Amino acid sequence: MAIFKPNRRSLLKGAGAGIAALGTPYIFTKGAWAQDFCNDPTNGKIVLGFNVPQTGSYAEEGLEQLKGYELAVKHINGEGDGGLLKTLKPVALKGNGVLGRKVEYVTGDTQTNTDAARDGARRMIERDKAIMVTGSVTSGEAIAQQSLCQEMGVIYMSGLTHSNDTTGKDKRRYGFRHFFNAYQSGVAIAPFLAKEYGTDRRAYHLTADYTWGWTQEESIKNATEALGWETVATVRTPLGLGDYSQYLTPVLNSGADVLILNHYGHDMVNSLPQAVQFGLRERQANGKNFEIVVPMFSELMAVGAGEAVKGIIGTSNWQWSLDDEGTKAFTKSYGEAYGEPPSQSAHTGYVQTILYADAVERAGTFYPPEVIKALEGFEFDGMGNGHTVYRDSDHQCFKEVLVVRGNENPSSRFDVLNVIGKTTREDVTYEASIFGGELGPYEPNKC
Repeated sequence: MAIFKPNRRSLLKGAGAGIAALGTPYIFTKGAWAQDFCNDPTNGKIVLGFNVPQTGSYAEEGLEQLKGYELAVKHINGEGDGGLLKTLKPVALKGNGVLGRKVEYVTGDTQTNTDAARDGARRMIERDKAIMVTGSVTSGEAIAQQSLCQEMGVIYMSGLTHSNDTTGKDKRRYGFRHFFNAYQSGVAIAPFLAKEYGTDRRAYHLTADYTWGWTQEESIKNATEALGWETVATVRTPLGLGDYSQYLTPVLNSGADVLILNHYGHDMVNSLPQAVQFGLRERQANGKNFEIVVPMFSELMAVGAGEAVKGIIGTSNWQWSLDDEGTKAFTKSYGEAYGEPPSQSAHTGYVQTILYADAVERAGTFYPPEVIKALEGFEFDGMGNGHTVYRDSDHQCFKEVLVVRGNENPSSRFDVLNVIGKTTREDVTYEASIFGGELGPYEPNKC
């Protein structure tokens, strides 16, 4: 039976409230809610829009995310072993679709491009009648789609987006993020950097030149300077660059003894091996061994970087080798479907789809304000990250953050990262006001 929270449902009135309270199937007449809403599926299909980079610098992560989305739809509709529906607590979904009806989906290619992401999301809403849009691997894609979805009154469940801005200055009422952010990476990684490399270091940053890179650089810079590290230089690099030699050469004579690569996806797969080929890890500087740090990376990046990733410290949102019941259930389901362990990208896509569908089930309607209220402040467990809360003030999920290191002795090509620490949810929680922004109204526009 669906779980209802009356204190979160102040918009329920009259006939709509009676229907929800009785837990009856999704049947209500026009006018039961305050107004019509975009792509109301009462008399049509329930369509979800999965908009990910299938080409471009982050395509590998996007295609993995798409696998997670497709598996989530199967489990929601009652196909397969149920995956995380068996471990999510509390859970309202019954494995028979959403509100008793099967879910369909459409896919798009953001091309790892902000404009293409926004255009794709618009097509999904206007042409395909998507009731929810999800997917991204760059924060630029996520922020663009989130803004559009706010304008059109359609909920956006972001994919991979690590910029502080997504749930900070660019947050929106209709946008939600399960993935962690740059501030949390800085808080999590700093104690491990101090332990491994000491507090007297000089750091040189190479940073992807867009919103994620900017906020990651800021967060890691603040965290390391608080340790006592000096920042020698911060240099921006274009997205999708193949050859980093012009950016690596100045590092050699900079006086730095740590290179921090604020790169993701194929950018990191290029820049890290090239930094190693430049001999940086074999250098001595300021009487210390030269070190390289990749503050946020994934299994897919580690595989792509090959030998260069060994010993490199970073942070991750999730890792398939964790021993909790949710992780084991998802890894089993994904492995049976695709023949390999899931990445954090696949996990994020899967989880966001399940959380949206479950919120609809709990709300008893697809009406966006009620679904939003079902997500705001929702506390849950069993999704592979420990006890988690979707904070109502900024729509950021708070959960433990993993600190990982490139495996020195991998047993297989998937055994590339070792979890060396977990930073608690309480330690990575911050005041929502520090990043500014306004969520905006609950009332939807008509698309």
